[in-house]
Amino acid sequence: MKLGIYSVVLLLSFSSFCFGQEDVEKPAPPKGDALVGDYYGTDVSASSVGNAISVSELDDKLKKDDKIENVIVKGEVTGVCPKRGCWVSIKTEDGSSFFVKMKDYAFFVPTAAKGKNVVLEGVAEKKVTSVEELKHYAKDAKKTKAEIDAIKASKEEIRFMASGIKVVN
Repeated sequence: MKLGIYSVVLLLSFSSFCFGQEDVEKPAPPKGDALVGDYYGTDVSASSVGNAISVSELDDKLKKDDKIENVIVKGEVTGVCPKRGCWVSIKTEDGSSFFVKMKDYAFFVPTAAKGKNVVLEGVAEKKVTSVEELKHYAKDAKKTKAEIDAIKASKEEIRFMASGIKVVN
């Protein structure tokens, strides 16, 4: 008899634990307008903003070194991950873009950052991005199935791991 009572109590406890969980909120990009002076991650100091190099200068430096630590780059945001704001793309001089991820996914940027000038602080490197990864990012950017299927080759590109991003004018 006692075994039956304990079994029922255990079953009720377990089922209430399973069904008593709170709804998990789906991640979304931070809200906000990405105004001049706003920063995400670590703040980029005023002196760093003044010493920021252009995207073309970064490209020139990466022709000599495969990886550059503690680099500060100024550029225009051409895209933001619409799911969580976990990556941005920055316009290059030839009209294409390079990819920026946030260090340790420690911060995200609002989708309103698209079209804004920003200063990035972090690590830049030349990297070959696989077809699978390119397709993943295209899917995140809500590209059409035809655009995703058109990705057939890996791509050598600048990759940036940002520790801080600041909106500038």
